[in-house]
Amino acid sequence: MMRPWLLRAQQATGITRLSYYSTGARSHGARGLTTAPRQHHPQQQRPVHAAPPPTRNLVKGRWEPIIGLEIHAQIKSKTKLFSDGQTSFNAPTNTHVTLIDAAYPGTLPECVDLAIKTSLALDAHVYPVSSFDRKHYFYPDLPQGYQITQHYEPLAQNGKIELSPLDGLDYHLTVGIEQLQLEQDTGKSLHDVYPGLTLLDFNRAGTGLMEIVTKPDLRSSKEAGILVKKLQALLRAVNSSDGNMDEGSMRCDVNVSVHEVGKAYGERCELKNLNSIKSVVDAIDAEIARQIVAYESNEPVTQETRGFDVSTGTTFRIRSKESAPDYRYMPEPDLPRLVLDLATIRALKSQLPELPDAQRERIMGQYDLSLIETRTLMGEDGMVKYFESVVSKGPTAKSVITWTIHELLGRLNARDIKFSPDVVKATQLGSLINCVDQGVISAKIGKNVLNLMIEGDLRDAEAIVEEKGWKQMENHDELDKLCEDMMSQYQDKVKAVQKGNI
Repeated sequence: MMRPWLLRAQQATGITRLSYYSTGARSHGARGLTTAPRQHHPQQQRPVHAAPPPTRNLVKGRWEPIIGLEIHAQIKSKTKLFSDGQTSFNAPTNTHVTLIDAAYPGTLPECVDLAIKTSLALDAHVYPVSSFDRKHYFYPDLPQGYQITQHYEPLAQNGKIELSPLDGLDYHLTVGIEQLQLEQDTGKSLHDVYPGLTLLDFNRAGTGLMEIVTKPDLRSSKEAGILVKKLQALLRAVNSSDGNMDEGSMRCDVNVSVHEVGKAYGERCELKNLNSIKSVVDAIDAEIARQIVAYESNEPVTQETRGFDVSTGTTFRIRSKESAPDYRYMPEPDLPRLVLDLATIRALKSQLPELPDAQRERIMGQYDLSLIETRTLMGEDGMVKYFESVVSKGPTAKSVITWTIHELLGRLNARDIKFSPDVVKATQLGSLINCVDQGVISAKIGKNVLNLMIEGDLRDAEAIVEEKGWKQMENHDELDKLCEDMMSQYQDKVKAVQKGNI
């Protein structure tokens, strides 16, 4: 497919600047590409949360939390957003930093493609034209003094994520996606290497981020945790982000406010950089409790940015919350507008894989699996494909799910080995299950064969069983004769058994 945009490199003062633009005529008929008026930025549209849906999950019978999330997901690209600097989590400090990462912008198409795919997977409207802006603030990990983002004209808006009892709720809930925007990641500050010193690692500076902002439709920490987990699965399915919160490739900020039902909305506080789903849940619960105590004590709750202390289970003040004017947003002068066309959207939409909800429904129906079994399969990267590959070798789905989830995963977890289709090949496991189901070997012997495979034996089950002499005897006459010979050889043992001494 010929790309509708050109990638042009210009040499300017020794720095490569890249521009990314469409050369094709714009069409507006594709699903996902919208010509609807763009919504105002949420910070401009409402200083506090919008009107909530019907009341639910009240705390102490009268306090209603209102929760919105801002998820920052690193885009799974080999290069950064505005430079050809490499992206790598475990790279030595400051080894993947280009001059562009320090302040000179440009753009590469891979990040844009992945952000569009994510927007389509979220059922969002992708705008044919979006633009980049500078967000100004001063912090050591931001060397240029501003972050390139999409404040005024984001890439996409008005998406949604559906939560249901299949996800762990007792009810159905649609959570709106306010917008998805592209932006640069910052450097990383290291505070605990040397006492009293902060070290800076700029390897991730300039890495492409998708900021996914939800509408304030959440009313409990449970809803928020389920949403983050579901979004994580969606990003991994689309292959647009690793979604690994422990590595920092997905981070979550949470906006929390509390008000008494029927009264004015409270001030919202932002909880920054939560790096696990458990931290998201615990931080929300702690902040809700803190705000309720303050209101019940007639103390003010001010709009501010707060952190979460995992050791104490409490939130703490970091700084007062900035507003849009504090960031002095301005259009990015070095970047043209990002222009998309119909052919681009159609091509990217056709590349979308089966999304988690559709996959879950299909697997449960096609293979008659339980919800727990399906969740376990979908919870391991690549395991659904592995499961279906093993089934294609002949065993029943029920046999495969038992051997995959209980036997294979159980043994891998006990050895602290991460699941991979290469640990035990699908053909190997298929041959093993066939041997057990066909009575060639017992289930007990099958587990021994599986242990050998995990330890590195690359042969199919038939070859291992043949070498070890583990085949079950199928001829009953031969088995009867063998038993008679043994009893004749060990008559003293037979008599002892008959007397009840053994």
